[in-house]
Amino acid sequence: MIYPSIVKGTSALPPEDRLLKFLVDNNADTEETVQCANCDQESNKKDAGAMYFCNTCGQPLCSACRESTHKARMFSHHDIVSLAKRTKAKHRKCSLHEEPYILFSTENKSMLCIKCFRDMQVEGRTHCIDIETAYVQGCEMLDQAVLVVKELQTSAREAIVLLRAMIGEVCLNVEEEESAICSLFNSLQEKLAERKKILLKAAQSQHEEKEKALKEQLSHLTALLPTLQVHLVTCSAFLSSANKFEFLDMGYQLMERLKRIVKLPHRLRPVQSSKINTDYRSEFARCLEPLLLLSQRCPASVSGSTSVATRHQSPLSVPCRSPSLSEMPLGSVLGRRPTCHRNICTKVLLAEGRETPFTEHCRNYENTYRTFQTEIQSLKDQVQELHRDLTKHHSIINTDKMGEILDRSLHIDSQITAQYSTVETMRVMFEEVWDETFQRVTNEQEIYEAQLHDLMQLKQENSYLTTIARQISPYILSIAKVKERLEPRWCIQRTYSPIVSGAERAPRRPHGNNAENIRRQSRE
Repeated sequence: MIYPSIVKGTSALPPEDRLLKFLVDNNADTEETVQCANCDQESNKKDAGAMYFCNTCGQPLCSACRESTHKARMFSHHDIVSLAKRTKAKHRKCSLHEEPYILFSTENKSMLCIKCFRDMQVEGRTHCIDIETAYVQGCEMLDQAVLVVKELQTSAREAIVLLRAMIGEVCLNVEEEESAICSLFNSLQEKLAERKKILLKAAQSQHEEKEKALKEQLSHLTALLPTLQVHLVTCSAFLSSANKFEFLDMGYQLMERLKRIVKLPHRLRPVQSSKINTDYRSEFARCLEPLLLLSQRCPASVSGSTSVATRHQSPLSVPCRSPSLSEMPLGSVLGRRPTCHRNICTKVLLAEGRETPFTEHCRNYENTYRTFQTEIQSLKDQVQELHRDLTKHHSIINTDKMGEILDRSLHIDSQITAQYSTVETMRVMFEEVWDETFQRVTNEQEIYEAQLHDLMQLKQENSYLTTIARQISPYILSIAKVKERLEPRWCIQRTYSPIVSGAERAPRRPHGNNAENIRRQSRE
């Protein structure tokens, strides 16, 4: 990737890359025309195989002159290389001392002339080697680096192929995933639509049932009101027309009639709650379990709740893996936490002192369970002792003793099975009691929520009343002040009112006999 760089001034330029500069200069030199120093034959530097260069003479040579002139004995020590690999003067001599390079420092990775070698410390001279050896070692190291880069290049190409294949797989997988999502969504919609119809039908059924019951109770109470009104009118007419003797003669008969009406069973409270409960959340979740595989995400445990399919299956008939003695805990074979929790809950239930069928069942169960637990613990201790003797002490085990342990274990197993069947038969009776208790608790919860709702409604009404009172209070005060200014005498009379005598303060007694008062009250 290419990143733009902002250069501010010449001082911010990056350092010179000598390697890149050498490659650029060398590429530029290949475009030049080179003339042989002996026969003046011209040739392009691109023809590197036809031209040579004598580093000792510092002159280029063609292949013919190299064979004819520089094959003599006097030229045997001349350094003749290919024209492409000729050594320039600046690479052969030290730029500081103008002496030819003769050594190479493997510590500083730099070439040294004789003066540079003399100026070095003694410890650094041990890392100096000659130019040829350094060239050979450098070529080997460069070959190794090239091999590593080639391996990286191969790995990168393989990664590119793999990534391209994965991109294709991703496209295919996303199409499959999208189709699976759409199909599952359609299935969910169908299941939810079916369950929606069932739940709406159940809600409508509950509505009709509750509405029918409430309407029957409403019609009963509506028919009761005229009857009560007739009796009240009868009582009022009797009081207004009967004298003392007639009252004493027939008044008690009227009282008995009123008492019988009051004692009749009148259903004043609603026989049905107004809540419609279809348990739609659990029903929707239950219908989605086969599609979303929710039951497989919850691992079944020994002490936890089992799945719907195995809920009615006896746990004694479920095959299980027989653990080795090293896997068996030192305490009870079953889980300790559910057993401890059950013991605590049972103790709390029995400590309450309420005599119910379930408390009697718990009391009998605890006695039987302790007996089974003690016998199993005894057998377990014996088996552990035999296992220890067999594995560690390598002693001979009595077969009769082992047979006796097996017989006792089978006998206990049959007893546990029988006890489980006995406890299972009591499920129906307890479920009836639990359903009644649950209905009672549900009614109490509804009453409690209704009480809270009524209190909040009263609080809201009181808040409205307070707000209205605060809003009209300034108007009342202003009207009162205006009235006091317009009628100062009324204010004075109100402040200094004369003392009323005791006769005037006595309340007036109502005129008329008691019959008139009773008749007026009944009318009201």
